[in-house]
Amino acid sequence: MLSPPLVLGASAAYLLLLFGVAAWGDRRAAAGRSVVANPWAYALSMAVYCTAWTYYGSVGRAATTGVWFLPIYLGPTLAMVLALLLLRKMIRIARRGRITSIADFIASRHGHSPLLAGLVTLITVVGIVPYIALQLKAIDTGYALLAGTPAAGLWWQDGTFWATLLLAGFTMMFGTRQPGGVERHEGMVAAIVFESVVKLLAFLAVGVFATWVLHDGPAALFARALQHPEWRHLLSLGGAAGGGAFAWSQWFALTLLAGLSVIFLPRQFQVMVVENVDERHLKQAVWLFPAYLWAINLFVLPIALAGLLHFGRADGADAFVLSLPLAHGAEGLALLVFIGGLSAATGMIVVETIAVSTMVCNDLVMPLLLRMQRLRARESGQGGQGGDRGDLTPLLLAVRRAAIVGVLLLGYLYFHLAGEAYALVSIGLISFAAVAQFAPAALLGMVWKGGTQRGALAGLSAGFLLWAYTLMLPSIAKSGWWPQDFLQHGPWGLAWLRPEALFGLTGFDGLTHALFWSLLVNTGLYVVVSLWRAPTPREASQAALFVDVGDATQAGPAFWRGQASVAELLPLASRFLGAARARELFADWARRQGVARVDDIRADARFVQFVETRLAGAIGSASARALVASSVREEPLGMDDVMRILDEATQLRAYSRLLEDQRASLQRASAELRAANQRLESLDRLKDDFMSSVTHELRTPLTSIRALAELMADDPDMARDQRQQFVGIIVSETERLSRLVNQVLDLAKIESGHAEWHPTAVDMAALVRQAAASMGELLREQGTTLALDLQQPVPALQADADRLTQVLLNLLGNAAKFVPQPGGEIGLSLRHDVEGLTVRVRDNGPGVPEAHRAHVFDRFHQAGDASNRAAGTGLGLPISRQIVEHYGGRITLDENDAGQGATFSFWLPWHQPEAADTANAEGGDKT
Repeated sequence: MLSPPLVLGASAAYLLLLFGVAAWGDRRAAAGRSVVANPWAYALSMAVYCTAWTYYGSVGRAATTGVWFLPIYLGPTLAMVLALLLLRKMIRIARRGRITSIADFIASRHGHSPLLAGLVTLITVVGIVPYIALQLKAIDTGYALLAGTPAAGLWWQDGTFWATLLLAGFTMMFGTRQPGGVERHEGMVAAIVFESVVKLLAFLAVGVFATWVLHDGPAALFARALQHPEWRHLLSLGGAAGGGAFAWSQWFALTLLAGLSVIFLPRQFQVMVVENVDERHLKQAVWLFPAYLWAINLFVLPIALAGLLHFGRADGADAFVLSLPLAHGAEGLALLVFIGGLSAATGMIVVETIAVSTMVCNDLVMPLLLRMQRLRARESGQGGQGGDRGDLTPLLLAVRRAAIVGVLLLGYLYFHLAGEAYALVSIGLISFAAVAQFAPAALLGMVWKGGTQRGALAGLSAGFLLWAYTLMLPSIAKSGWWPQDFLQHGPWGLAWLRPEALFGLTGFDGLTHALFWSLLVNTGLYVVVSLWRAPTPREASQAALFVDVGDATQAGPAFWRGQASVAELLPLASRFLGAARARELFADWARRQGVARVDDIRADARFVQFVETRLAGAIGSASARALVASSVREEPLGMDDVMRILDEATQLRAYSRLLEDQRASLQRASAELRAANQRLESLDRLKDDFMSSVTHELRTPLTSIRALAELMADDPDMARDQRQQFVGIIVSETERLSRLVNQVLDLAKIESGHAEWHPTAVDMAALVRQAAASMGELLREQGTTLALDLQQPVPALQADADRLTQVLLNLLGNAAKFVPQPGGEIGLSLRHDVEGLTVRVRDNGPGVPEAHRAHVFDRFHQAGDASNRAAGTGLGLPISRQIVEHYGGRITLDENDAGQGATFSFWLPWHQPEAADTANAEGGDKT
């Protein structure tokens, strides 16, 4: 046990640290240097999904049902697969409409219905209160276990009560400083990110302790557990008692429930949609968030088994995470684990209460306030003019703060009334089933334009009533606060109305049974009632905006018609946004429209929609719609008007897409033109290099021929021997000219496809020896040795023997130019396999410089600078490559093992293509 002052002091210090992190996040955001504008922070903020249920309850569930804690995390993992489609669309819709809650989202889709928004809010409050109670129970249980203090008898002596108020203060400080929608709560998100790291590290620490400190690793731990027959079922997918059939329906229900909850829980909608900084962060978050879920659950089963082995029973398994370190004297670790659990609980409470308080203010209290204000306005003769009425932003903030305190106190009350009768996981599942009722209206509303307000109201109402009857009431009855007779016999003795076997449906557990009936009836009524009556113009317009949301950067059509003025709208906005904020928004609109003064703004449909969406961020879309409609002279839209507006918007989008396609085509054409110009410049440079090289090569023999001819012409009495010497040189230079011209013509013919090929059965070994013999005399004269290494026998190859001889002589001649004289060494090898044969020519020259290796087969390219460049035209290697590729082979410059010299090799397949297209190939020579 730890002393209460130590536990309370550590908890207070940690909460102060959270205050500091949140304040730091807000300061950075105000300075334009957000600390949460990155994918890692976004994914870690999603981890607010992992509450005290994950931290404590998963171990408790694992200790009784084994791997059946996994569906709660498998569901979110699978949901993230669709996140890029679903969440991106939700983010774009929320950003365009300034939507700040799940109630606002559903109500906005169905014609800005205040009634629907209020119903969603009521369901949320009723469904979330047990979940908040779960977090408070976790804090209370952890403190009692750690400090060894008995439960307080009176509420004012209960530390959990004061902790609840402390959390309410933290939430109010960083969640309700300004009306919702005008800013993101970056300080709060920064604190949630920090808490996500703390709870993960603390849980991993106790997992390592249970696995490697108390036991010799997971293998030893699982082996010890298997020695106990009563616990073997925990390591299988069978029934909880062992040996039973796998409950597919229950597994599916839990997975579906968790997948829906990770999107529609108010806190998840808050962090994933409302607090999203950049929708591109989804790309990383869709795998980072599941990775976090599986990391924090990595040691759930080992901790559960370690607790069972130590305590011998599953009683109190929810607290194994904390009781194991305490039982083994690891008090420091126990304190860290308690802080981790405090992080898990407080993170959920803070974000959930911010989201719920926004819904209570906007969708329950605000409609009542607006009715009172309009009534007072009519009595005083002010009509729709709101210019004399005061700023209501302080009232909005007060309502939200009161809602935070109220929701937390309701959670505290539920904790004391019913919390002791249920394990943590059971309480959490009740809340999950409640928020799952939002799925039909939200999901179908984003893909089906036929959904109506009546359908959503009917489906949600029926689904909520069935949830309350089949799940909530049984939980209250099992807590001792309601007679349990109706659970066994049904109300009024009607067995077919039993809450856990409704209409005689048996074989399901209580949760699966409740989920089946509530979602079935909810979805069915939503579709049937929506089909019964056509959508109203307002519903049709909103359906179009939701289903065809498109790009977040494109503004949707303005579904409004009437007369308005800045003089009416500015005071209206000032009352709910604050005068300074409203004036700033109007001035920004004026700048974007290119007008000098706010009073010169044209109050058209787009401007009215702009004001309405800004008000929606502060008071909710339903209230904003009602407020604008009552403050300006609005004309009702008919279905024909809506269709016309949608037609115009569709045409504008099509025109925009056409312009975008044309712009992209123009960019592609420009890029192709630039590439063509660069190619032409490259070819021009190659032509210049070619002309320079060929001119040089032609000039050299021509100059020699002319000089010798002039000498013989000027000296008719020249000695016969000298004349014969000059004639021999002239003949040699003439042959050199012929070879140069033939080489250029040969390359041109091969590239154009006009070269003549005479394939025969070629003995490659004989051809190699013949080429070596042809070069033998030249190599001996310069003191170079040629070594042959031929693998024999070699199958016959169908090819042009003269062309392959040309390749061999080019490679051998190339090597002869660069080896030292004397002392040169050239190796010529031949190898073959089932696919083809390889010829390799290796020399001990200086090798090819790194800068020239990539261009060694370019035409007219010669390695080295002017001082050490060998004679040649740079056409030998490209001609060789054209010949080899004609037969479907390849020629390469290989890396030498010793790092010296150069090695060229070519490979030819036994079965060459009938025709090889070499017209586009380019080559070069290092000579």
